[in-house]
Amino acid sequence: MRNDLLQVAGVKCSSIASGIKKNNALDLSLITLPENSKTAAVFTQNVFCAAPVLLAKNHLQSDVRALLINSGNANAGTGEKGFEHAYQSCQIFADAIDLKPEQILPFSTGVIGQLLPLAPFQENAEKLAEQLSEENMNRVSEGILTTDLVDKCHSETFEFDGKTVTLTGIAKGSGMIRPDMATMLSFIVTDIGASQKQLQACLTQAVNQSFNRITVDGDTSTNDACTLSATNQSGVQLSSCLEIFQKVLNKLTQNLAHKIVRDGEGATKFVEICASGLTTNEDCLEVAYTVAHSPLVKTALFASDANWGRILAAVGRAKVNGLVIEDINIYLNELPIITAGEPDVDYSEEAGGAEMAKADIVICIEMGNTLTSESVWTTDFSYDYVKINAEYRS
Repeated sequence: MRNDLLQVAGVKCSSIASGIKKNNALDLSLITLPENSKTAAVFTQNVFCAAPVLLAKNHLQSDVRALLINSGNANAGTGEKGFEHAYQSCQIFADAIDLKPEQILPFSTGVIGQLLPLAPFQENAEKLAEQLSEENMNRVSEGILTTDLVDKCHSETFEFDGKTVTLTGIAKGSGMIRPDMATMLSFIVTDIGASQKQLQACLTQAVNQSFNRITVDGDTSTNDACTLSATNQSGVQLSSCLEIFQKVLNKLTQNLAHKIVRDGEGATKFVEICASGLTTNEDCLEVAYTVAHSPLVKTALFASDANWGRILAAVGRAKVNGLVIEDINIYLNELPIITAGEPDVDYSEEAGGAEMAKADIVICIEMGNTLTSESVWTTDFSYDYVKINAEYRS
């Protein structure tokens, strides 16, 4: 666990092992916000979203003062009873920290289809409240993990009008990653002053260039959520420094998103797929994701096998218009492998294999001359991915 996260004024955190997880690891966390804080959020696009997601969407309209997070149980696919337990967990902690249940946003991550037990909340509410501290964000970054091998956290600052604005974020995610909103879970706090509407606009833009551009396995979780909370403690208002705040927030979210990919279940490669030249950015993104989700491409990446035919085939089956074989150029890092739809005259298997053996790989796919371009970040597909997910509930 790292201790290099910067504290954000007014934010207090705690995390304990409550027994939800079987291995006695940290699994129940609380983040509290001071009065006059504002919170924005984005959630999973999965139609069958979990009970805590439904409840958090409702509570977001209130004066949000706390985030309650458990790992080890997703409370998804649990029907009306699951929704009741999500609300009761908020009620339990509302009593412990003198808030209304509607002021608490609940978040859960873990196994789908199991009802969230209430005993860990009832038995640990007072303890979790007593341990609240401005220094515990690192513990929360550990407490939200499931199959992750490492915690994911990052801080940024910028100066404006002689004052310092701080942003700190944590995230979890390793498998079931193709967010379509954010990530498995991510929580970002800042001491800037802002309205919820302003924060929502900033968060949406940041998410679209970071968490919405990563994929490990193409599966969109039932529980994905990302929040941005502003405590209004820095003396700086977002309206006066919107451009620089957005730039720094974008940097922070992309840092967290890349850490999720690097910690992808069983991953041995960090892969950027850049697609360009089609009529629209949406078409470029569709091609990039088609390549990123191809099991044949991903297994070739794991084997360091420069089987470029798999990449070309994936491009050709993307659901887009305007693909012409003569316009296709494909590169592995700086190495041209396909030029004008044919193997590059200078390409060799040895050179291709050397590029595929690298831990960081960029696959660049040019499909025309239009000034459109989209990148997604993904992983290879290893033996360990199957093992991790086959044994997940054991």
